[in-house]
This record gives sequence, C-alpha cells and structure tokens, in this order.
Amino acid sequence: MNPLLSKFSTKHDTAPFSKIKNEDFLPAFSESIARAKTEIDQIAHNPEPPTFENTIEALSFAGDTLDRVSNIFFNLHSAETNDEIQKIAQEVSPMLSEFSNDIRLNPELFARVKAVYDNRSNLDLSPEQTTLLDKKYKGFARNGANLPDDKKEKLREIDKELSKLSLEFGENVLEETHDFELHITDANDLAGLPEGIVEAAKEEAKSREKDGWVFTLDYPSYIPFVTYADNRELRKRMAIANGAKAFRGNPRDNREIVLKIAKLRHERAQLLGYDTHAHFVLEERMAESPAKVKAFLQDLLEKAKPAAEREFAELEQFAKDLDGIDRLEKWDGAYYSEKLKQERFNLDDEKLKPYFKLENVLEGAFTVANKLFGLTFHETNDIDKYHEDVMTYEVKDLTGKLVAVFYADFFPRKGKRNGAWMTSFKSQYIIGGSNERPHVSIVCNFTKPTETKPSLLTFNEVTTLFHEFGHALHGMLADTTYPNLSGTSVYWDFVELPSQIFENWCYEPEALALFAKHYQTGEIIPTEYITKIKESASFQEGMATLRQLSFGLLDMGWHGQDPTAIADLKAFEDEQFAPTKLYPDVAENAMSTAFSHIFQGGYSSGYYSYKWAEVLDADAFEYFQQNGIFNSEVATKFKENILSKGGTEHPMVLYKRFRGKEPKPDALLRRAGLL
Repeated sequence: MNPLLSKFSTKHDTAPFSKIKNEDFLPAFSESIARAKTEIDQIAHNPEPPTFENTIEALSFAGDTLDRVSNIFFNLHSAETNDEIQKIAQEVSPMLSEFSNDIRLNPELFARVKAVYDNRSNLDLSPEQTTLLDKKYKGFARNGANLPDDKKEKLREIDKELSKLSLEFGENVLEETHDFELHITDANDLAGLPEGIVEAAKEEAKSREKDGWVFTLDYPSYIPFVTYADNRELRKRMAIANGAKAFRGNPRDNREIVLKIAKLRHERAQLLGYDTHAHFVLEERMAESPAKVKAFLQDLLEKAKPAAEREFAELEQFAKDLDGIDRLEKWDGAYYSEKLKQERFNLDDEKLKPYFKLENVLEGAFTVANKLFGLTFHETNDIDKYHEDVMTYEVKDLTGKLVAVFYADFFPRKGKRNGAWMTSFKSQYIIGGSNERPHVSIVCNFTKPTETKPSLLTFNEVTTLFHEFGHALHGMLADTTYPNLSGTSVYWDFVELPSQIFENWCYEPEALALFAKHYQTGEIIPTEYITKIKESASFQEGMATLRQLSFGLLDMGWHGQDPTAIADLKAFEDEQFAPTKLYPDVAENAMSTAFSHIFQGGYSSGYYSYKWAEVLDADAFEYFQQNGIFNSEVATKFKENILSKGGTEHPMVLYKRFRGKEPKPDALLRRAGLL
C-alpha cells in the first residue's frame, strides 16, 4: 500500500512522514494525476446543464489527493531534500505542468465554466462564491481559452520561448556570480572584516585549493565585504563586479535576453487584449492598474526624496570628515553607513543576542497570538515529523477546540534551502458540513544551540520569526469554504500584510517584556536597548525607500509601456533611475541584466508590492497603537476581516471593513521618520 494514496490513519489526519519512502512519490503522483483527470473529465462531460455546484464548486474540490501529495513532496524538496528527491522533482514538474495545461485548454470544461460565468447575474451567490466563479473563469480566459486556434498556437509559442529565455537569464546570472572571485593573500587587506567572515573566506580558499582568503559575489560573502572592508580599492572591485553581472559583452551577457523577454511579454499581453504586460498582471492585484502603481510610487518618491538627499549629504560629510573622501561612490555606501550607525547608536547584535533565546522568542510569538486571538499552543510528540529537529503543536481556541496543527523547523542542515518561509501541508476548507483544519509550517535557518549556549537570535532573526509566524496565523485562522481561497491564497500585494504587521510587536516594550529576557540571568531587556532598537529601525530610511522605489520604477518602465522601441538597455535604465539617483553612475554596471526578481522570478510588474504591503501594515498597526497593541476589539476585527477570510473577497473590501477606510502612506512615512 502506498501511504500517500490511502486516507491517513493518523492524529488529525497529519502526514505519515515515517511511513513515506522516496520511491512512493512517483507512483503517488502518477496515480493522483490519473484520479484528478477522471474527476475533471466527469465535470467536463456531465450530461446535466452546468451549474455553480456541478462545475465551479466541483472543480474547486477536484484533485485533493494530488494537492496533498504535491504539498508533502514540494515541502520536503525545500526543507529535507536529497539527490533522489531532486531527481523526482525533475520528472514530476513537467507532468504537473502538462496536467495544468490539459485543464486550462480543455474546451468542454471551459464551455461549462463560461456558461455559469455568463449567467452569474441570475445566480444567488455569496461573496465567496462570486470570487470563486470569477477566479475560475479568469484562470481560463487569462490563459487564452477565449482565443481562436491560431492565436492559441501563437500564445503557446510565446510561453515556450519566454520559459526558455527566463531559464537562460537565470543560468547566466548564476554563472556570472560564480565566475568572479576576489583572492586575497595579504592579511592587511582584511582590515575591518569580522572574524567569522574572514574564517569563511579562508574555508572558501581552501575548498578552491588556494592559500589566503577568497571572497565571492554570493551574498553571505559579498555584503559583509562591502560593509566592513577598510580597503576601498577592493570594495570597488567587488561592487563593480557585482553590478556588471551579465553585462560584460561575453557569451553570458543578458542584454538581448532582457529586451526579448520585455517585448514578448508585451506581445502576449496584446494578444490577450491588454495594453501592456503590467495591465495584464495588475488586473489580479490590489493596485489594479499601472496608472495607480505609478501614482503610488510617485507619491512615496516625493515624500522620501528630501529625507534621502539629507541623509546622503550627511553620509558624504561623515565620510569626508572621517577619511577625506571627496566623492561618495556606490562602493562606499554600506561601509560608511555602518560606521555612522555604530557611532550614533552604539548597538550591535552581540549586545542583543543574550536577550533573544529562541525558545523564549517562540513562546513570545505564542503569547502575543494568545493575547490577540485567544490561541493556545500545546507541544505534542504524537504527530509524525519529517526530521527530529521539527517541533509539532496542537493549536486550540479558548474552548479547547482544534484550530490547526503547527510545525516549526528552525535549524540549518544539509538538504534544507536557505532563508525562511511559511508553508502548509493541508489547507483549511469546509466539506460535507465538516470544517477541515489546516496543517501549517514555518521553516527558518537560525544558529543551532551548542554544548555551552542555547540558540541565541539576532534582532533581525527575531523579526524573521515573527514575520513567518504572521503568515502562519493567516493560514491557521482561515475559515473559508473552498481550499483555493483559504489562508494565504490572496493577491500578491496583500499576502505580506499579516506577516509584516506581526513584526511590529517586536519593537513594542509591552510585547518585548513578555519574552526578551537574558538567557542566563532572566533580566528583562533594558529600556535603553529597546529605545535604540526603535531609533535605529528608521536609520537612513529615506535612502532605503528611494532604493526600493528605483527598482519599482524600473520594473514599471519595462512592463508598463510598449518596450518595442528600446534599443539601448543602459540608456533606458539611466532614464528610469534619474528621479531616484543619489550616487554617481558606474558605466560598467547595469541592474536589469541581473534583476532576477522581474526577469526570472514572479515579480514582473509586481516589485512595487514590497512598499505597498508596508503601507498596509503601518496603517493597520497604527490602528492597534491608537487603541492599545493588545486591544481585543481591534484584534477581533483583524482576525474576522483579514486573517480568517483568505481570498474570499477583494482585499481592499476586507481591509476597509477592518480599518473603516482605505490605507494612506502617512503611517508608513511617520514610522520611517519621513514626515
């Protein structure tokens, strides 16, 4: 018996990890895809006239076995992978892609969906059902289902070419990143660098069979080097190499690829009846249109620019006074910013870490969730786990009823990718009168405890834990009928609100007093440290905001207009960056040729969402602050209108129901010290 294909006879229907073997996955995918195809065929060829129930609702619940198998497999692929799992992923991905195309390009199925959609004004649908119908119809229409056959063929050709170019773009960036090394043999050139970074560079040199120290363009090596290395010439070499990735006129140059991607995206959008690629993307976002995004970015730019220019002038003067630097260049920014920050706040991670023992911080997140939403967390050992480091919890409400199963996986290991993320093994949904509760997980990479010390977090790691836990709450408190509208299944520029708002409690003395205690003495974190944490949070916020806005404006430049006339990538970039420019230009550098977020990842026409979500979270948290950060009335409104509703209604409708009005950037500007 394949444990992935039968009903799990486990506590709370959790994944039976100890029974699952790698060789179970391929047969489980094949069988669950076959089952899902049968379910889809039954819906498409149902002799009954199409209704919301027999078509839209049926589609929503079809393929649930495949969903569970996929969730388990791809979560292990990220958190507990090996060569075998990676090989299976290569085989499975095209199978899933083909299955997805089979559904989207099924004319009989689309005919039924369209019939229900065209009749929607005569149906008595709830807001959630209306959203589901809209989402299902658009899933077909936005992928060419309404096009005549010749145009469908053209769309398939464009998609194939775009997928190839995007892959090529990423491979070039990766090779360019790995192609450069800074090999240091004179110990004097290491002046200013922290001990741990020097040690890592020594290891890197050894692994390349070289003496001395090797620094690379990988961020854990690059960022500390340009932040701390005293040798200005070497910082310059590193910074120029980093900015010249895939812009060096060699076979890995991405200039032509970027121009082709931008033009093909535009052609695709026009084929589907949209003005530009940004019009296509933003139809499914809170921002709705390129005009709205550009106005949003422009508004922030006008408010942040004066502060950014003041901060830049101050940094230039500081560098001049300290080291006689006449003109601040890009390779000086991080270095002098760090020096100025230390001089101003005298606060570093080594001072703060003893107050942030991992277990205490996690307990702090639980306590904040309890005070706000009445949740309790009970560690349990009778839920199966995929690695011994994972901790499992039953999450209950005030009546003792199960709300969710929660997995927490905190330490790095071989087979686990970098970074931090929230995910789920099972979504929440309601079927046959039963409210199926979600199985939610957060995965991080924090320092492991040693024989003499527990795991002590940097303040940045504390906010990371709270951030991912905010996403987890969005999943845990879900209360919707349909799985594909549940929890974090929301618009891209709304999903970060629950995570980013939760970070705010890390800066509040009332919340810190609950968990920021010295791991040896139990002493609560000193008030002066809290004050410095809050003050340093908005250090050089004007410059940081301008930098984010420059990326958003470049993204909209490529995707919010017709790009067919662009011939010179560098000249085009200079034009887009002009309103946000602080540092002198570096002729050898370009941004777009290595801007993976928009040319390889999913952020094309979406880079603005980082700032957009910050506006939402600052505005929402200010509402808490005005009424008390643990005010139960505000917390209940947030839970009932945001966290439990998932993607059942338009995010702005949900937000206004919570807040009573649309968000304005003022709260973000106040928090950042820009007003």
